[in-house]
Order: sequence, then C-alpha cells, then structure tokens
Amino acid sequence: MNGAELLIKAAAASGVEYCFANPGTTEIPLVAAMAAEPALKPVLSLFEGVCTGAADGYGRIAGRPAMTLTHLGPGFANGIANLHNARRANTPIVNVIGDHASWHVNYDPPLASDITALAGAVSGWVRTSRSAELIGEDLQSALQAAWQPRGQIASLILPMDLQASEVAAGLNFSALRPPVRRFATDKVEAVARSLRAGKRLVFIVGDDGLSASGLEAAGRLAGLPGVRLFAETFPRLSHRGGGLPDLDRLPYFPEVAIEILDQYDAVVCAGVPEPISYFGYEGIPSRLAELDRLLSLADVGDDVTGALVALADALEAPAFVASPLGVELPPGQEQLTPQSVGRVLAAALPEDCIVSIEGGTCGYPFFTASANAARHRVLTNTGGAIGQGIPVGFGAALAERGNRVFCLQSDGSAQYTIQTLWSIAREQLPVVILIAANHRYAILQNELRRFGVTEFGPQALSLTELDRPRVDWKALAKGYGVPASTVRSNAELQRALADAKASAGPCLIEMEL
Repeated sequence: MNGAELLIKAAAASGVEYCFANPGTTEIPLVAAMAAEPALKPVLSLFEGVCTGAADGYGRIAGRPAMTLTHLGPGFANGIANLHNARRANTPIVNVIGDHASWHVNYDPPLASDITALAGAVSGWVRTSRSAELIGEDLQSALQAAWQPRGQIASLILPMDLQASEVAAGLNFSALRPPVRRFATDKVEAVARSLRAGKRLVFIVGDDGLSASGLEAAGRLAGLPGVRLFAETFPRLSHRGGGLPDLDRLPYFPEVAIEILDQYDAVVCAGVPEPISYFGYEGIPSRLAELDRLLSLADVGDDVTGALVALADALEAPAFVASPLGVELPPGQEQLTPQSVGRVLAAALPEDCIVSIEGGTCGYPFFTASANAARHRVLTNTGGAIGQGIPVGFGAALAERGNRVFCLQSDGSAQYTIQTLWSIAREQLPVVILIAANHRYAILQNELRRFGVTEFGPQALSLTELDRPRVDWKALAKGYGVPASTVRSNAELQRALADAKASAGPCLIEMEL
C-alpha cells in the first residue's frame, strides 16, 4: 500500500462519499488509488471552481463534508472564489492539494507557489503532510477540523513523493461522528427578559434556524406583540413553502435594512454574525445596527432551532399555524418579467425539491413567490463571489441523487462556471438550469444609478451590457451535452418546466426578459 491508497481508504472509512476532482501530474497516485476504492466516487469537473462550488452544495444538503482534489497552487487558486462562498456558508469541505515531490520543490519549478498561503486565505485548518505513514491520520484530522458545529474548510497539502511511498498495510480507520450542536440557556433567557419588559425586537435568523423546525418556532414568535423576524440576506440553506412561515430576507441595500431595523429597540441575532452592509456607501453606516442594540440568541454553529423553540416555549408563544398554499399564475400570453418568472417557477416546484439562486434579477421575486409553493429548500450565494449557482446546484443534486434541482441563474454570472453543464450531463442529473437572459450586468447598472449616473454612455454600456454578441445559450448547452430551449412568455415557461419535470435528465431553459 502507498500513501495515496492510505488516504483514499481513510476517506472512505470516514464516510466521505464524493471527491470533486480536477487532478494533474502531482495527483496521479491519488487518481490510481481511487480506481480501487468503489466507496469513494470521483467526479470530474473541467474547472476547479466547479469542484469547490459542487463540494459546497453537497455539504449544505448532505450536512457532511465532501472532498476536492486540485493540482498545485494554481489549480487550487482557480477554486478559491467558491471556497470563499463556502467559508461564508460555514460549509464543511476538505481540500486535498497535490504538491511537487518534497525533493523537487526547492528547485522552484514553474508551477511552484506558496500553497499554504493560498489555502490559508479560505481555510480554517491547513496542514502539509510530512510522513507517508501519517497521511491517513492527516486526512481524518482534516475531516474532523471541517466537520464541527460551525463548519469550516480544511486543506491538506500532499507532496507527490509521499503519495507514492510505501506504507504499512492494515491500518484501520473508523467513521467520524457528526458534530453536536448546543445552545446557551442564558442567552435565551436574556432575550425573553427583553420581550417581557415590553421591548420591540426584530430577529435576523440564519444557520439551522431556517430549517422546517426552526421556521415553525419562528412562526410562533411572530405571533407575539412587538416581534418581527427576517431571514439573513443570503442564507446558506432555507426551507420554504409547504405552509412554513414566510421569513422574508433582510433587504440587501443598507439604507432599506437600516430603516427597518431602526424601528425596533433591539436586533436579535439568531445564528447570524453581526449585520454588516455588503458594501460601503458614503454617508451610510457600515453597521446595520449599533452594537449596543444587538442581542445574541444563538451563534453560528449553535443549535439555533433549539434556541428558537426554547424561547417560544419560555414566552408561551401561540401554536404555529400553517400558511395557505397556492401560487397565482400570471397571464400566460404575457411576456416574461422577473416577477412572472418567480411565480411560474414557484407554482411548478415539486415537493421537497431544491432551488439554487444566483442573481438578483429573478432571485428576489422568486423568493417572495415561493412562500406559498410546495415545500422546498433554497440555496443562495452567501459570500457574494459570483459563479456559484450552477456548481452548488450540481453538488446538491449529487447529495440527493434523483431529487429535482432548479438553478435560477442570471446570464452574466452563469458564464463564470458554465463548464458545470458538462459535469451535470455526464452524471445525467435531473437539474433544470433557468437562465435569466437580460444580456446585461443589471446589478452593475443599478450601482451606477446609485452612484449618480443617470444616462449610460457608450463606455458605461460597454462594461455592463452583454449583447455584442449575445450568448447563444441553446448552442452552448448543446455543446456541453444538455438539451435546451428558449422561452419568452409565461405560458412557454410553464410548458418548458412541465417538460423538464417529465424528463429524468438535465435541461437548460433560456428565459428572454
């Protein structure tokens, strides 16, 4: 047995199901080792950002870490943007990064780089293996570091000579136990005291507080006087529909969020960090609420649901009452708008499906419409680095193979990791990619307006328009092996979604807006 085989056996014994890989020369021993271990399924992607985004989506749905395999520093660097998003989502991921042979790296070969520094930018735990005999233990340490109540990214750097070195056979590894979440009763009591004292409180809920049980407890709290609840702006995983309470997301733009939060005596953080504006704007505070107005019910990684239930019980909050179901469809003959896309998609969702959202054009209208849809789960872009939506949906589809996944995607951000289509086609997953094709970076045009630009000249348009040439989405999807169609009206979108749900494989729907 060599070091690579030892690592793969340790990963399989620990319960790792998938390795999202884009390997190179320094990972060849690991590629060979995976061929002999059927319990660990390798999934090839054409770009490392797809690997890391897929590992993020898998971890959010499965609740346990996947593994990525990338080639040296430059290969790992290609995946950093989606690891940034995963870090903000507290997703457990283990990266295995092949390095040059330890006797070769000191010659400064062309692909040599400071992998430790690159990995440290997005990882809470980084280690370079120094002994072939300890590679399996190193891998399990990485898994334990990643899979904790507050999940994080762990990166293990593996020199090629250690992968190929012979080690003693017969080493045993046991499956890792899932982390245990807890909550602090004193925090629950502090929030309860504030409410009993007549304080008006607004809650921002995240983490596992947006599970079905957490939302039901939130619905009970919403029935109390002086209480309002929001979901965090970009949840890593939010259950929606099926009668669950509608926790709208805290508005993105800071002046709107501040205006809402200022109506209350205190802001209660339930599984979210301190609320901070995404960007800094002159004359608008970066903090959405002053520190002396913040209360903590539960930290990220705590049992947020348990804390919400305990608070509702302590306050004798009324029982949860299910919301009505049913989404009103827009007129079929009318042209698509972001609002009508949201309603048509929400009405078409099958029970317990998954929706990955990236892009503001249709994302917010869909989230609003989805409150009365069938029960489903929503994944959003937690870190703001674009190129997440389709890879995250791909990983989610592998976490629950056979379940239907919808990727509601803006056209500009889709191009960052469009190679995911090839991996989805290769795995023949029931993923529906909906491209909101407005042929521009709408968010940048909105920011220009906020900056005071009222008329877009040729230079501004050249940096924000995507229509010269327009992307041929059907041809692009066909090239990657995914069937595609174009729709322009609400009725056409309804028919396309019905056809997609009747198919066992993937499809892409271009929505001309």
